[in-house]
Amino acid sequence: MYVSIRCLVAVLFLLGSAWGAGNRPNIVVVLCDDLGYGDLECYGHPVIKTPHLNELAETGVLFTDFYSTAPVCSPSRVGLLTGRSPNRAGVYDWIPEAKKRSPNRRDLVHMRSSEITIAKLLKDAGYQTCMAGKWHCNSEFNNDRQPQPGDFGFDHWLATQNNAAPSHRHPRNYVRNGEPVGLIEDFSCQIVVDEAINWLEACDRDRPFFIYAAFHEPHEPIESPSSLVESYAASSKDRNEAQYFANVANVDAAVGRLVAGLDKLNRRDNTLIVFTSDNGPETLNRYGGAARSYGRPGPLRGMKLHTTDAGFRVAGIMNWRGRIQASGKPVSTPVSALDLLPTFCALANAEVPADLVLDGEDFLPALEGKQVVRKKPLVWAYFNALNKARVAMRHGQWKVLAKLNGGKLAKLQNVTNENARLVRDASLTDIELYDLSKDVGESTNVAHQDPERTAKLKAMLEQQYRELVKDSHVW
Repeated sequence: MYVSIRCLVAVLFLLGSAWGAGNRPNIVVVLCDDLGYGDLECYGHPVIKTPHLNELAETGVLFTDFYSTAPVCSPSRVGLLTGRSPNRAGVYDWIPEAKKRSPNRRDLVHMRSSEITIAKLLKDAGYQTCMAGKWHCNSEFNNDRQPQPGDFGFDHWLATQNNAAPSHRHPRNYVRNGEPVGLIEDFSCQIVVDEAINWLEACDRDRPFFIYAAFHEPHEPIESPSSLVESYAASSKDRNEAQYFANVANVDAAVGRLVAGLDKLNRRDNTLIVFTSDNGPETLNRYGGAARSYGRPGPLRGMKLHTTDAGFRVAGIMNWRGRIQASGKPVSTPVSALDLLPTFCALANAEVPADLVLDGEDFLPALEGKQVVRKKPLVWAYFNALNKARVAMRHGQWKVLAKLNGGKLAKLQNVTNENARLVRDASLTDIELYDLSKDVGESTNVAHQDPERTAKLKAMLEQQYRELVKDSHVW
């Protein structure tokens, strides 16, 4: 499946003794939007060329089992930033822009000021912080009625509420630190990189930095540089697929420019770069504007909005020049975007409040080829899933799926006072069990093979689900 030249595992090695304030790393997170597990060359795409991401993987870490925190955009971003299941924050589905009162109160949904983010904790620890790209963590963007990126620890931000509009090409809806920018003549991922590098040029060189670069690509409405589109015309089914291939290639080019910018500013050394996606690929023609959604799940089952692995198993590439040494093969240890906050805070010597409930763990052992010791399994509860299983769990090699009330619980885009009891009282039924070490496509349900094992995993999922819905915010 992995077609890059070496596709290397990386092993963390320390230059000197234990971590201290003098060698805290800079941190860059690049988050794509709707990038499929099979959309990169180093993850097996037969057509799209991604040389810059290949290089980051070959000289760093390529995770085969990296998970986002939800199978859809807004909750995935909230989970990444907070290290907590987005259900705890009350973000259950994508957040529409608030234009009028919604009967299910989605117009109220936002990441509340009580949530503590990576940027806030790193800023408190002395980091300089920047966010550029897609925010999508509130319904009232750039409005004092709800918290904005600057309220969550970002010193500087350039953002949109949701998608770049009218498309990735020449967007008009960016806002910089509360001020609308208007037309910017470039493609969105390149605009994000420009903003990050320009901000970094003005930063204090004696202080570490955190950059959250949230690309809009390859989410619809897709628009790509014509030269790239032409380069894929002969290897595509049609012009729309060529647009998608070029869109992913433009993401790779933007990552290359970002890395080159870090090098030019002599800020690459001791910089941890994380590249991933918010969820799996969009389904072609699922809605009116999805004619260019040619993303691929690779060997995984499902697509975006599913609780099977293609919904939230995503690309995960990490690179840390001077700290990670290439040594052999991809890393199969399950790692989650939930793990970024506790790991970054450990590296930054940032203090995490003792009473803060986190769902992630420090993933640094995985960089040494070791297992990540989890106090609790990875659990997703997505009440608007396209497949009938609304609850999922990854525990070791096992993937567990469960319906709610036999699949009879109505799909929900939000949890409110009116329907919270339904979610809390729902029974987990129709348990499916897959051995991902042998069946990455979740094709063979083995729940019946060992009833005792299945019962234990169901009990574990039941416990985690009850704890999660009890602690989830209700609107």
